[in-house]
Amino acid sequence: MDNTTTTPEYLFESSWEICNKVGGIYTVLSTKAHTLQQSFKDKLIFIGPDVWDNTNAPDFIEDDVLFADWKTYTKTTENLKVKVGRWNVPGTPPVILVDFKPFFKERDAFFYLMWESFRVDSIHAYGDYDESCIFAYAVGKVIESFYHFYKLEDKKVAALFNEWMLGMGALYIQKQLPAIATLFTTHATSIGRSIAGNNKALYAYMDGYNGDQMAGELNMEAKHSLEKQTALHVDCFTTVSDITARECKQLLDKAPDIVTPNGFEPNFVPTGKEYDKKRTAARRDLLNVAEKLLGCPISPDAFLVSTSGRYEYRNKGIDVFIEAMNRVRTSGRLQREVVAFIMVPAWVRDARADLKEVIDKNIRTTSPMQMPFVTHWLNLMEQDKVLNYISHSGFTNLAADKLKIIFVPCYLDGRDGIFNKPYYDLLIGMDATVYPSYYEPWGYTPLESIAFGIPTITTDLAGFGLWAKKHVTGNNISEGVAVVNRDDFNYFEVADAITSSILTLAGKDKKEAEEIRKRSFCLAAKAEWSKFIVYYEEAFRIALEHANKRNN
Repeated sequence: MDNTTTTPEYLFESSWEICNKVGGIYTVLSTKAHTLQQSFKDKLIFIGPDVWDNTNAPDFIEDDVLFADWKTYTKTTENLKVKVGRWNVPGTPPVILVDFKPFFKERDAFFYLMWESFRVDSIHAYGDYDESCIFAYAVGKVIESFYHFYKLEDKKVAALFNEWMLGMGALYIQKQLPAIATLFTTHATSIGRSIAGNNKALYAYMDGYNGDQMAGELNMEAKHSLEKQTALHVDCFTTVSDITARECKQLLDKAPDIVTPNGFEPNFVPTGKEYDKKRTAARRDLLNVAEKLLGCPISPDAFLVSTSGRYEYRNKGIDVFIEAMNRVRTSGRLQREVVAFIMVPAWVRDARADLKEVIDKNIRTTSPMQMPFVTHWLNLMEQDKVLNYISHSGFTNLAADKLKIIFVPCYLDGRDGIFNKPYYDLLIGMDATVYPSYYEPWGYTPLESIAFGIPTITTDLAGFGLWAKKHVTGNNISEGVAVVNRDDFNYFEVADAITSSILTLAGKDKKEAEEIRKRSFCLAAKAEWSKFIVYYEEAFRIALEHANKRNN
């Protein structure tokens, strides 16, 4: 093996979110694939969970020719059930989906091995822990089988594992195939997310927190133990932003070897006439649903603003978004009609049949529907935090209101029953987006927003917000991004800052809005994967160097 090269010849990357869209990590990997593919070609192999049984995984194209000899071998000689194909994203990289369920019977022995070799303490595990770890084990088995079958012993091989869920995969490879360089990326520490989600002040007291102690207090011992031991043992430990690096150092007792920020791939964004066409269609659909739900006409020139992301009510700042929209509504300074959309997947029961019918038959409604704040019925509706806060704040969504607010609580995958359009095909119709996160290791949503030319408001507690401040002042939404100062205690100041930015934007004429769109595009271009991939190249170099030392 040539010990001087610093680039792997083969790269395996695994995550729970490969061909399985759950959150932001899907966006990281699916957009990064194209840039990596240019270097690795088909020696970049993604491994994801086969959770689809007999249905087809979305974004997965089966390929009978790819690695066909290995696939036949796994069927006949190994206990591996895999599907081989390509991921239907730019670059179409090879992907292996593994059915991990057969490995559950080996759980106890495997967990014991992890305790004995790496002191990973699974004794307090509950919830999704077992499923994630057995999937990670199956990923390890896939890499091991592939490695031996294709005789990669004399090649430089690296394997990158995402999030605590894949930690045991990294540790298994480290133990079984020490020649492979292992990398582990945490996109958010499990314990940091938990501290923030439990309404504790994460930042004010950061230097006083002990990760192990907090894990005990918040019933997070197993995940935390796994994440910490993986970070300590792999050849290269990375995270996505400076703000999370600080968290890793304090809570995992290990500073990352390198920060690998998340880029975006421009070929997800339409250009020229296609852009205008999609923007017009998005606005038409958004306004049509709003008019049908609210039973009144809305100006075609209405200002459309949205927030989106995971349903983490406090962490993602959904509460502050509603608060700010209420301040805009009652400010007395609003000259233009505004519709605010909260596009956050919740526990949906069904698309509203009444709304669906008037949309399908294009019936003009003349009075607001029952509950004119929501597009889909939810389970346990009376307990939903978003709906409760909307109602508590005094929104009415009556025709006379200058600002209306609508909760779209479904995954926008093109099959939701009301919009039937994927998220990006609605995002492109917005005039502004707001992501006032309290806990946000990177923050894809504001980056996606400016990539689509939509000015955005984020905070300096988001990795993306800190990155943006290196390129713009962050004090003026006219730059394309406003970065609001947020800490543990200044909730109302944040709401005021958002209010003022929205009122500023809503007052811009078409020419000014176009200038701001151009600035948004310009800033987004600085965060493309072609610019950020160098951080990964450095991570591979570090991992190979450490693996080399370890093996000598």
